[in-house]
Amino acid sequence: MTPVHFSFTLAFTLGFSGLAFHRKHLLSALLCLEAMMLSLYIAMALWSFQTESTMFSSSPMMLLAFSACEASAGLALLVATSRTHGTDHLMNLNLLQC
Repeated sequence: MTPVHFSFTLAFTLGFSGLAFHRKHLLSALLCLEAMMLSLYIAMALWSFQTESTMFSSSPMMLLAFSACEASAGLALLVATSRTHGTDHLMNLNLLQC
């Protein structure tokens, strides 16, 4: 495994572990998701550049577009929950109390 591949794998793993273990605030969960998507985007861009295939050249841009949509939906949920509940703690969010 080259150092470049190791660094992207490590970045994805750190983002995933941050998402799994530090689930106190919604904003930190969104930041971990964005870190995971950024590492996936860079890895896909380098992969399509290394293979020199025109078939996969649009894949990183599609992933980036979906990542932007995910980020906007996450921020909209963050604003909505902070307005209704007054905080962004994940422990206060319970679907059974709606």
